[in-house]
Amino acid sequence: MNDYLIPANTKRGKLILGLFYPIDLIIVLIGIIASVILLIILLVEQLWGALTGISPALFAAFLVLPVAYYHNVRQLITGMILYLFSRKRYTWKGWCFIDESSFESNEKSN
Repeated sequence: MNDYLIPANTKRGKLILGLFYPIDLIIVLIGIIASVILLIILLVEQLWGALTGISPALFAAFLVLPVAYYHNVRQLITGMILYLFSRKRYTWKGWCFIDESSFESNEKSN
């Protein structure tokens, strides 16, 4: 019996903490560092300054947030962009379309 049972979550073992690729952690670290720098530079006493300061960290965290059927939001957005801007070819095979190859083969058999 050569039956093997592979768990559905085998890719999680290759990820850091079972959730992140190295690029995901780099994105989050860059967002946190940018937020710290902005919080130092901007006036944090005002609401707009605080929101502007923490926005890079929030945006980076949103990008690496896990999503069902995709690894994270970043991969979901990448998949949507690739689908929207890739070249698509749709072949019509409706009821009024005569397939030339099947039409020719029917003529030869008659």
